[in-house]
Amino acid sequence: MGSVSHISRPVKAAGEGRGDARRERWREHRQARRAEFVEAAVRAIREHGADVGMDEIAATAGVSKPVLYRHFSDKSDLYVAVGEWGAELLMNRLRPALGGQGSPNERIRRIIGVYLGVIEEFPDLYRFVVRRNFTDRPVTQDPVVAEKTVIANSLSRLLGEYMRALGLDSGGVEAWSHGLVGMVQASGDWWLDRQSMSRENLTDYLAQIIWYGIDGVLRSAGIVLDPDEPLELDAVLRVVPDGEDDSPDDPPGLALHR
Repeated sequence: MGSVSHISRPVKAAGEGRGDARRERWREHRQARRAEFVEAAVRAIREHGADVGMDEIAATAGVSKPVLYRHFSDKSDLYVAVGEWGAELLMNRLRPALGGQGSPNERIRRIIGVYLGVIEEFPDLYRFVVRRNFTDRPVTQDPVVAEKTVIANSLSRLLGEYMRALGLDSGGVEAWSHGLVGMVQASGDWWLDRQSMSRENLTDYLAQIIWYGIDGVLRSAGIVLDPDEPLELDAVLRVVPDGEDDSPDDPPGLALHR
């Protein structure tokens, strides 16, 4: 009879599994502590303003600065973490607005209103993140740029769906979306410092200029939409020849019908 060969298997060193578990628990602990310190930084910003220092943040967290620096390599690392916290808060509030139903005017106003509402609720956090006075070195991951890109990409997908549903070229939606996001952000920055009008009035003005821009693009293609009527993606479009009255309220061109 031939000899039976044995397949050698790697043998774990004693305690190796327990060591992996300890490392995982330690990693989770550090992540939890880091999150606690970020929330403490947000509280310190609300209490001391956008020019808050590491001393105030450490005091709010109930630790010394050396302990704080064990979880953040420097001020810029903490700045990025706080910026990511703010961006997540904003996106959590914006997602329902971006995905909600309603007329074009309702959807535009809802998105603008949510954004302005967040920066009004957290003005010093907004200034802290946008103005970057706290950072001690250039940041490679700018949370402001990342946030604007996420919002613009979400808006691009939304506009692109409507443009294609209407049979129009959607090639410009990405550029439009980034431009719209930049306009609202710049207007919000101005408004936060000036407070020369109410949030509702600013929302009205921004919604008006955004709709006029969209309406201009649609009209150039012979499409007329009522901004106060819900627009469904599966709506049926019917061409109304110039000079033929489809209804007393419908101008010549391409009218929307459901």
